Amino acid sequence: MIYLDNIHKSYVMGTNALHVLKGINLEVAEGELVAIMGSSGSGKSTLLNIIGMLDTYDEGTYRLDGRLIRNMSEKKVARFRNSHIGFVFQSFNLISFKNAMENVALPLYYRNISRKKRNHVAMELLEKMGLEEWAEHMPNELSGGQQQRIAIARALVSKPRVILADEPTGALDSQTSYEVMDLFKEINQSGITVLIVTHENDIAHMTDRIIRLHDGNIVADEMNSVRKHEPVLQPSIP
Repeated sequence: MIYLDNIHKSYVMGTNALHVLKGINLEVAEGELVAIMGSSGSGKSTLLNIIGMLDTYDEGTYRLDGRLIRNMSEKKVARFRNSHIGFVFQSFNLISFKNAMENVALPLYYRNISRKKRNHVAMELLEKMGLEEWAEHMPNELSGGQQQRIAIARALVSKPRVILADEPTGALDSQTSYEVMDLFKEINQSGITVLIVTHENDIAHMTDRIIRLHDGNIVADEMNSVRKHEPVLQPSIP
């Protein structure tokens, strides 16, 4: 599903260049649940942004679902990203002036799906997450855990092949963090590949595999226990 070979990435800082990724080699199979760990500045968020096609790489090869991700127009990148990848962020990134249902339905708006159909799909996901009673509430009326579950539902609404989560439990208490991770495990059991950037060891050990970064290099690739995969959380997108 995800194939990276000798990926390098640098950022120009004034007259200097900061070499963030230094020859990353990584393969993630379809249906894996993977944690990416590393200290601040290790390159983990940059790696996630490259995988998510939010940033480009300077050297190497990146293939997603067999397609070379290189020198694509912004329109093609956006179309491919929207059909393959869902994003979840630490700060939730919900739109403050839209209610929970509208936030979940938003990606379908960009696929020209009618309001009636996209709201139906959004409500289906909210119901599966136990949030149907909160559909009309605005983000500031919801707890952090509720906001993150809505953000996860939004990431799922387009039926992506991959979910990329950048510190998704970083703003949550321990109990809510475990509940969110249980949700990610359910999502993964439906066959969706999930990559989670985290600095928390207990969260990382709830995944199948831990990739450890240090100074732009992968220094460890550890396998955790393997879990059975059963289909759940599949929205019926028109």
